[in-house]
Amino acid sequence: MNRDDGMGSLFAPRGAGGVDESVPLAERLRPDTLDEVCGQQHLIGPGKVLRNLIERDTVPSIVFWGPPGVGKTTLAHVIAKTTDARFVTFSAVTSGIKEIKDVMARADDARAIGRRTIVFVDEIHRFNKAQQDAFLPYVERGSIILIGATTENPSFEVNGALLSRCKVFVLRPLSEDDLLSLLRRAVADPRGYGGRRVEVAEEALRAIAAFADGDARSALSTLEMAVLNADARADGSVAVSAETVAQCTSRKSLLYDKAGEEHYNIISALHKSMRNSDPDAAVYWLARMLEGGEDPLYVARRVTRFAAEDVGLADPRALEIAVAAFQACHFIGMPECTVHLAEAVIYLSVAPKSNAAYIAYEHAKRDALERTAEPVPLALRNAPTRLMKDLGYGKGYRLAHYEENRIADLQCLPDGLEGREYYVPTDQGVEARVKARLEQIKAWKAELKRRRGGPSGTG
Repeated sequence: MNRDDGMGSLFAPRGAGGVDESVPLAERLRPDTLDEVCGQQHLIGPGKVLRNLIERDTVPSIVFWGPPGVGKTTLAHVIAKTTDARFVTFSAVTSGIKEIKDVMARADDARAIGRRTIVFVDEIHRFNKAQQDAFLPYVERGSIILIGATTENPSFEVNGALLSRCKVFVLRPLSEDDLLSLLRRAVADPRGYGGRRVEVAEEALRAIAAFADGDARSALSTLEMAVLNADARADGSVAVSAETVAQCTSRKSLLYDKAGEEHYNIISALHKSMRNSDPDAAVYWLARMLEGGEDPLYVARRVTRFAAEDVGLADPRALEIAVAAFQACHFIGMPECTVHLAEAVIYLSVAPKSNAAYIAYEHAKRDALERTAEPVPLALRNAPTRLMKDLGYGKGYRLAHYEENRIADLQCLPDGLEGREYYVPTDQGVEARVKARLEQIKAWKAELKRRRGGPSGTG
């Protein structure tokens, strides 16, 4: 069981204004009231549901879901400041099942005398199933009110039984204006740099806000680093130069978790951008993945799949280019292979599209799995032994190379599927020529059946 002890020390113990600068700026400025909270007005604006629940001290079990630095822990902190209930904080990193059960036992005791217990679990997605299950009976019988915070989709990371007893509130990335307002407050507020006469230009604050990309913690940490490296004047004031800010914002840390939901969100965005013939969006999502640390071979595999699934025979060269990009990634790796993947992604984006091959396989797979496994027609079977020949294996087979139009009058599907069509070509790109060829083949086959007096239609 832990209380939030901050993020680590960056400054000497006391600043010029008497503020304990061993406590990080983000922690010093953590709001105590809803009116101080930056952003999330869709949840805590006047008359909004979450504000009403907090102000009335009727908070139910909830899960805060959102990216880093948008106020999940801050809202829990505000609830802790305003509630009459016992407030207990757990860390997924340090808390075990025994510790959870000890706290739950005390919660039961408190409930017996009419006192509520609110349990805040930061990074609840890091708790394993057994740890999450340990909370469930206490939430069910009302011994505790559970507040969880997670950056991961709770549908995947929180046990279904536990999640069904919680209200999920989705927190949004902060806007640039939200962050700019927060940074101005950090410079002026006595808990921040109000007592140090820190001079920083509006343009520099805006650059930090843009760099933070919706993350308040990142914005305040960047400002803190800029102040730490700023020029101190003889009168004790501090001037943060544009050059210092530029150095502190030289490289953005992209929000990308190779094992989490964002991984799947971005690969989905890449696929759908290529499918919608948008090379600009496709290259952007490609860059987000690669610069976020994704394995280029993973991307290359997904691109190769896309070439067959979404471009297919509309442009058969698409698969060749995708495979070539995969081989280039294998041979030379990052960062040189970025251009090979970009070339493949752009080519696939502008190529004509057809998912006819994908649909053909899915329909055939359904029949293969759901219908009776009919035997292979005798004419299509090899007959390497006398017994097989006597049983009729290979009887009636005709070699297409020696037939008119190189097509034999031969049934290749099982009897129960005769006439079934799986592949229906589109009129996109090269596949338009494939379509014309297939229509010609079907006409020849129909003529062969007519000659022998068989049915000429398709099922």
